[in-house]
Amino acid sequence: MNDLKTMIREVADFPKSGINFYDITTLLKDPQGLKRTMDALRERYKGSDIDTVVGIEARGFFFAPALAYALGAGFVPVRKAGKLPYQTRSMAYSLEYGSDKLEIHADAIHPGERVLILDDVLATGGTAKAVADLVTELGGKVVGMTFVIELDFLNGRGKLAGQDIFSLLHY
Repeated sequence: MNDLKTMIREVADFPKSGINFYDITTLLKDPQGLKRTMDALRERYKGSDIDTVVGIEARGFFFAPALAYALGAGFVPVRKAGKLPYQTRSMAYSLEYGSDKLEIHADAIHPGERVLILDDVLATGGTAKAVADLVTELGGKVVGMTFVIELDFLNGRGKLAGQDIFSLLHY
């Protein structure tokens, strides 16, 4: 899988000075890179009895619906505040360059539902933790968290203690 790193563009000082941004749009554009990424995620979770794949705005949306389809599961988006049209639950969180708030529809997850959370990058873990807290608050059971990229040097796993975490690529 490490050869997929050659398909990911690293952009220095984005979105602000001192931050290196790992741009997956170049991976998405490559037919074989996209196929290998989705095949690896599908293989990892095949047979896991997942009811719903939750994708985190915005880049988690690139992968989560396709994985949900491949697993025969539903897809639920988690978005930044003010973008969902129905009643929501929200959670504030901090990230490596600021803070924000995420929302999920109040009726998106049912008690006992088995949920896989997916995002493109695990950095400091704040975003993923907020989403896991939202899923749990709605009665769902987080059975896994998966990421295309994990930035090991930021120790995001530390905020996600007790979670089953899988990342395709490590930096």
